[in-house]
Amino acid sequence: MQHRRDPRPILAITMGDAAGCGPEIIVKALDNPHFYQLCRPLVFGDLGRIKLAASLVNSSLTITKAENIHTGVYQHGHVDVLDFDNIPEDLPFGQVDERAGHAAFTYIEAAIQQALKNQVAAIVTAPINKEALHKGGHHFPGHTEILAELSHTADYAMMLAGDALRVIHVTTHVSMVDAAKLIKKDRVLRIIRLADRTLRLLGLEKPRIAVAGFNAHAGENGLFGREDMDEIAPAVLAAQEDGIAATGPIPPDTVFYRTVCRKEFDIVVVMYHDQGHIPIKLLGFDNGINVTVGLPFLRTSVDHGTAFDIAGTGVADSCSMSAAIEFAARLADGSRKSALNQ
Repeated sequence: MQHRRDPRPILAITMGDAAGCGPEIIVKALDNPHFYQLCRPLVFGDLGRIKLAASLVNSSLTITKAENIHTGVYQHGHVDVLDFDNIPEDLPFGQVDERAGHAAFTYIEAAIQQALKNQVAAIVTAPINKEALHKGGHHFPGHTEILAELSHTADYAMMLAGDALRVIHVTTHVSMVDAAKLIKKDRVLRIIRLADRTLRLLGLEKPRIAVAGFNAHAGENGLFGREDMDEIAPAVLAAQEDGIAATGPIPPDTVFYRTVCRKEFDIVVVMYHDQGHIPIKLLGFDNGINVTVGLPFLRTSVDHGTAFDIAGTGVADSCSMSAAIEFAARLADGSRKSALNQ
């Protein structure tokens, strides 16, 4: 009963691939007392692997087994782990292993189940290895598709956030040819609305949304392609009619300058994968995070992979994990306040 009255949201932190850097960066991030003022972090993973990670990074934190989500200590100095006990002690670091791939899926699946029951306020994911995931019997392209399918969500989008820039994608893992076919007014408008809703949860009363063009010079009135004129511009107009502060389409070669250097906008709606990923990773490779918006629960993630080349050495950087925890806690707090005001 004690924790049910605790106003701090419970965050489910999935351990990711046990052969990767996930366990290490989780332990490093949770050594920050600041997070325990914001939330109650609970690791969905393997107790033995988290203990091993703590020894690798020379951490003095106590690794504590939580019998369920309500029995964690949730105080700085402890890392609470919901133990699935599914990683062998001799699992090697830095190698694709079907056992690690299957285990990573089980952590995500369990976190989704708890989120759908409103038992956790948000999910924070450590990186998984797609080859290991497939070898473990789970044929998904990645985290986002697992989250969407298991939550029966069709309308979702990827947002990337760093210290200097936020972007949200209209299309992601498709070819440029297919991206052009997918850029339709309704799809662009949905993403603009998702951007507006998410930034309001972060406390922005009227988010300023830049909508990037798809073609050079935003199409130059159809000279370089008609997607900007026929699909993107009508979506921006419809968003403005809804009261959303959207502007565009803005030529892609100036939209990031206006957002980052001139501070004109709070987020950029980008049309394809690299249009958003390149500037985010240029400006903050180590502290960027991934946010899946549109799900029936909140989800953030590190914006890097399993780092097999350095996994198990204790040197992995935890900045992105720390940023993902902070962002999730802020979103959860904003969601709670929004619900109270309705």
